[in-house]
Amino acid sequence: MTSSVTSSSSGTISSLGVGSGLDANSIVSKLVEIERQPISNLQTAATKIQTKISEFGKVQAAVSSVRDAAQKLGNPSIWASTIATSSDSNAVNFSTSDGATPASYAVSVSSLAAPQSVVTNTPLPSATATLGSGTLSIDLGTWSSGAFTANATNKTVNVTIAATDTLNDIRDKINGAGAGVTASIVQDSGGARLMISSNSTGASNGFRITANDTGDSNNTDNAGLSSLAYDPASSTAGTTLTQSASDAAATINGVAVSSTTNQFSNVLTGISFTVGKVTKTASGDTPINVTVKSDTDTITKAINDFATSYSALATLLSTDTKYDDATKTGGPLQADGTAVSVMNQFRSLIGSSTPASSMFSTLSSIGVEIQTGGTLTVNATKLTNALGKLSEVKKLFANADLSNSANDGIATKLRTLSDNLIGFDGAITTRTAGLNQDVANNQKQQDALDARSALYEARLKAQYTALDTTMAGLNSQSSYVTQMITNLNKG
Repeated sequence: MTSSVTSSSSGTISSLGVGSGLDANSIVSKLVEIERQPISNLQTAATKIQTKISEFGKVQAAVSSVRDAAQKLGNPSIWASTIATSSDSNAVNFSTSDGATPASYAVSVSSLAAPQSVVTNTPLPSATATLGSGTLSIDLGTWSSGAFTANATNKTVNVTIAATDTLNDIRDKINGAGAGVTASIVQDSGGARLMISSNSTGASNGFRITANDTGDSNNTDNAGLSSLAYDPASSTAGTTLTQSASDAAATINGVAVSSTTNQFSNVLTGISFTVGKVTKTASGDTPINVTVKSDTDTITKAINDFATSYSALATLLSTDTKYDDATKTGGPLQADGTAVSVMNQFRSLIGSSTPASSMFSTLSSIGVEIQTGGTLTVNATKLTNALGKLSEVKKLFANADLSNSANDGIATKLRTLSDNLIGFDGAITTRTAGLNQDVANNQKQQDALDARSALYEARLKAQYTALDTTMAGLNSQSSYVTQMITNLNKG
């Protein structure tokens, strides 16, 4: 007799539902799908939590941006920043730093700093010609009325020259000796000359060159190695002074100042300046007028940047927490207590007043005006007028009263609020951590339900497999009985 039930070699049902004739796979699938519905709900909830985490990340970044802008306005250095303008920046160019006081200056320049420079009197046929042997001794120092005073901090540098050394070789040996001078070869219509110049400007960076001319034993004439010497006190004849070492000399409002370079530092507190040309000559003087004033442009930009960063935060919070009646949908943080609290705290602070300044008590009083929706705009004309009382605007923003925070400026209060919100234990930080924990708990629930669904599915399949086996046996017996009856009837 042949059974209609397909069996595996182990005697178990190999295709679910074959024995019973039921669509067992579809039944199990539907039942498991119902069992897994809570997992789907949890996944939807997890997506919403992740969206909240993402939005709080944006809020934290926006609060941080407001904090940075407020911190800049709360820094005393920005209120002390200055800028200098010159009637001729090519002649006198001022730069300012902390401590510079707004004022006007008249600067006259009588001389520029220069290095000493000498050149050989007699040219050689070419740079490959030789001069003779001996030693050149180079000292750095100051020339005054023909007398030379060597610098105490510099030692004499001796350069040994061989009889076979060319002018090129002598140049290279001088430059490699570290004597504080540089040698160059100048080609003119007569041939090759050696020019020697100080490496640094300033009267104290002059130099003297003496020669021990072993070629002709005359150390001061214009022949042999002595033709490179420069020492007027010893009546050397080999070189001519083409430029004296000199300091830059100027007057500021009639006060004489000097510098070894063309840059003057530490002459005025917080101010340094560079001179580029002489204004005072024998025929007259044309002083350069320089004005140092508060850098209100930088302050204005900082206030505008603050308004922009705050407006971005206000817009973000408004969008995230609003409910749209038309679409019946809410923002991702709609009804979230932390988000609403953050928005209300900022709005309250921005619209508040402070006694820090006796002239300006609110942001709107200087032209930083609150708009519908909570954003800020800057009335440029009103702000410019307010900055005419710079010290009072500074108090409005930057005042910090360690004994009574109620007297703090707006920027100081904003920085404190922002720190409290995004700090280690801040409301935004704590809320984000809580949401992350919610995601973790959600995943644990999903994992548990997933495991339970797998067991449920396995149990269903086992039950339907048992049903298949039972039905297969019954079907086999039914076929056998039917066949026996048929055979009996035939007899």
